[in-house]
Amino acid sequence: MRVVSPADETVPEREDIASPSQGRVVVLDDELDMAENCRLILKSAGYDCLVTTDPIQAISFLESDNPDLLIADLRMPTMDGMDVLSRSLEIDPLRPVIIFTAFASIESAIAAIKKGAFDYLAKPFSIDQLKIAVERAMKQRSLALENLHLRQQLRGTYGFENIVGTSPALQSTLGLVRKAARSEASVLVVGESGTGKELIARAIHANSPRSSQALIPVDCAALPEQLLESELFGYERGAFTGALKSKPGVLELANGGTLFLDEIGELLPELQVKLLRVLQEHEIERVGGTRPITVDIRVIAATNKNLEKEAAEGRFREDLYYRLSVVSLTMPSLRDRKEDIPLLASYFVARFGQKLRNRVPGISPEARTILQRYDWPGNIRELANAIERAVVLGSGDDIVPEDLPEALLEGGGAPELRLATYHDTINAAKRNAILEATRESGGSFTEAAKRLGVHPNYLHRLVRNLNLKDQIK
Repeated sequence: MRVVSPADETVPEREDIASPSQGRVVVLDDELDMAENCRLILKSAGYDCLVTTDPIQAISFLESDNPDLLIADLRMPTMDGMDVLSRSLEIDPLRPVIIFTAFASIESAIAAIKKGAFDYLAKPFSIDQLKIAVERAMKQRSLALENLHLRQQLRGTYGFENIVGTSPALQSTLGLVRKAARSEASVLVVGESGTGKELIARAIHANSPRSSQALIPVDCAALPEQLLESELFGYERGAFTGALKSKPGVLELANGGTLFLDEIGELLPELQVKLLRVLQEHEIERVGGTRPITVDIRVIAATNKNLEKEAAEGRFREDLYYRLSVVSLTMPSLRDRKEDIPLLASYFVARFGQKLRNRVPGISPEARTILQRYDWPGNIRELANAIERAVVLGSGDDIVPEDLPEALLEGGGAPELRLATYHDTINAAKRNAILEATRESGGSFTEAAKRLGVHPNYLHRLVRNLNLKDQIK
């Protein structure tokens, strides 16, 4: 490799090295000896170097050779190193820049770091100082590119293009979702169970400024009442029996990211007060704690209840409702977007065929008619289950009516003429048992679960799946 001076019009040839390169570095210094010494040091460490004394040539390397790191002198006669730093960050914001100069001062170091430099070396520096600084910068570059890749994967997994459907009802909601994703506002997603509220929450997070941070989901209906507070806020050692060590809650774990509160309508009144304080003051206190902990979180909440009505009737705090619903989105039920059923069905056929390593069948016209005729009380979740069953049990090239659940085959008849199926009978027995147990327990899910001999979390799921929430007071 030759060193390029301002008068040299020949583009340097890149030197091949025997071992794989540890990364590509552009070295810019108006002192020829300094630039060449850096090249030799970095070459011995396995780096591929492009070296020049001309700032214009250095910028050309940054534009055409996609280097991983720029090392630039701060003070040069033809162009200030700060200008080269700025241009490098414009071309690739993820590329670290190390600045060095013989005019070392706290002021120039601070100015370089504030402008975006990764590190700062004062001349003269040792070989080890240079190697360590470059190694740290390369690690930073690797992490930045890895995070970018993960964010791109996240957007691919939860991107808006992966929310299947072209119906006007869905597209109207997605228009609001796209706008909400770019903001920091709290979002309330309303809709029936199974409509895809969590998928919308994840899409908002994945396409938001917080996408590089965590999204922490909490199902407010699934956790027992006595555990929900400690799960949300964490606890200090000795706060209660069994608290052998301190533990952060999900509000702390979501710091810098997004907290998704599913079934927010089930949150107890005393926890509603505490959550409101978090949203107002951006502080929490662990159970048994005495010091406030500052948190920076965005909250996305979801519910299948009409929270405005719940607030008006005193079952949900009105002030919390307004805090949560800065942006309010309604997910349409599947029966309100039946034109999307063929697309969704085909999507699930491909998904489950690949997952189960099964053949990917088509859908017969008769089965497609049945899918569109059915009202889908369980919404997309029920459709996914029906398609998965059909892919598992089907044996032909196409999914046919016989591969679909019995409830779908009966779905076209008038309710009063339908004969009770085995599943109808079982579900009716479950409903009666749950209603009786909760009535005898005064509405306590924990006590009702004991009477029924099941875990409270399982009871919550049964109540949700059997649509019993409105019947349990």
